[in-house]
Amino acid sequence: MPNSQSPLLIKRYASRRLYNTETSDYVTLEDIAGFIRAGREVQIIDLKSGDDLTRQYLLQIIAEHESRGENVLPIDVLTDLVRSYSTQAQSVVPEFLAMSFEMLQNGQSKVLENLSSIPNPLASMPGFEAMQAQQKAFMKAMTGGWSTPQTPAAEAQPAETSSDDLENIKTQLAELQAKLSEIGK
Repeated sequence: MPNSQSPLLIKRYASRRLYNTETSDYVTLEDIAGFIRAGREVQIIDLKSGDDLTRQYLLQIIAEHESRGENVLPIDVLTDLVRSYSTQAQSVVPEFLAMSFEMLQNGQSKVLENLSSIPNPLASMPGFEAMQAQQKAFMKAMTGGWSTPQTPAAEAQPAETSSDDLENIKTQLAELQAKLSEIGK
C-alpha cells in the first residue's frame, strides 16, 4: 500500500554509489527494489547536478530483472514500447500504461475476494483451507509490489490483517503437517 510519508531520498554520488539519506548508508539497486515492493516511494537525485535520476534507475531495475529471466514484459510489448518512442502514439502510451496498471491493481483485490467466495466442491477435502490460504498468500506475494488504492472499507480494517493471515497460514500448515505425520505412522 502506498506510504503517506515523503519519498525516500537516495543520493547518487560522483562514484555512482547510492546513499540512503534516512539510514545514512549505501544501498544497491536490489535494496531500492525492495523499498518499492514494500510500498515506499523512492526519489533518486544526482548529488552534484541535482538531476532526478529516478526513472533511469527504475528502468535499470526492470532491465536487470528481465535479464535474469524474470520476464514480465512480453517481447511484443517491449517492441511496441520502442516503436512508441518514434511515433505519434508516444503521447498515448504513458496514459494507456497507467490506466492498465490501475485496472490491474483494482482487479487484484477482486481476485482475492473471489478466491474466498466461490463455492468449491473440494471444500470438504482435508487441508483445503490451508491450500486456499496458500493460494491467497501466493497471489499477495505475486502482486506485493503493486499497491492498491485505499477504499474506506480497506482503511477501516486493522493493519494487522496481513500478520493475522500469516499466523493463520502457519497454524493451518502445522495442522496439515501433523495430519500427514499421523498418516505416515
